[in-house]
Amino acid sequence: MNDAPQPIESPILAAGAGAGIRHGYFTRRGGISDGIYAGLNVGLGSRDDPERVRENRRRVAQWFAQPIEKLATVHQVHSPDVMVVDATYDGARPEADALVTATPGIVLGVLTADCGPVLFMDPENGVIGAAHAGWKGALGGVLENTVDAMVGLGARREAIRACLGPSISARNYEVGPEFVERFLAQDPSFDVFFSPSERPGHAMFDLPGLTVRRLSDSGVRAENLDLCTYADPQAFFSYRRTTHAGEPDYGRQISAIAIMEK
Repeated sequence: MNDAPQPIESPILAAGAGAGIRHGYFTRRGGISDGIYAGLNVGLGSRDDPERVRENRRRVAQWFAQPIEKLATVHQVHSPDVMVVDATYDGARPEADALVTATPGIVLGVLTADCGPVLFMDPENGVIGAAHAGWKGALGGVLENTVDAMVGLGARREAIRACLGPSISARNYEVGPEFVERFLAQDPSFDVFFSPSERPGHAMFDLPGLTVRRLSDSGVRAENLDLCTYADPQAFFSYRRTTHAGEPDYGRQISAIAIMEK
């Protein structure tokens, strides 16, 4: 897989190119890691060779025509917390699960391996964001908090576009009864995101459906690329697939966005 990264682009975010905004949902293609991490593993928390991870991250930054120190990521903890990034960014990775900026030349990236990577842009006002939304983050408000943080930087809610990238689909996400109860206790209408499983007492959970609804309810235009990480081992890392296969660890792919310097 040691070739150039070729990230997937979102139709509704591609319009931002005219405003100098570039984005990509990176796959495993284009990296130097091997074995169970084969390809573009950017996970600093994985047990992959750190030098290979750093080189993979450098390749992501290079795709954006930026040095690696301009690739901003956070220590993701499934929280609703958002970090505002500006020209003082020093490479720190605080605990948070989303980033926003209005500063050109900084690449915002979130790492995933089944959770939902959501990239945001307001091309009219030059504000971008990236969020890591697993079930806990989506339920806890990380998407809405990202939109609010963008508005705080000058974005207009109605002008924000958001796209959910590769994540686990409902057909591969089985959950237990206590999981369902947690969601219904917060909002009974969330029952539409659960369907019967073949196992008694279990259900299949539609995380992408929940994500897009919460984005739409927050007042932004949203879409889903409808790409399942679990179902495509050649293209994507997947925590759940790794668990089912009994493998000792897993890689992470990155989804990233930047306001390009003029």
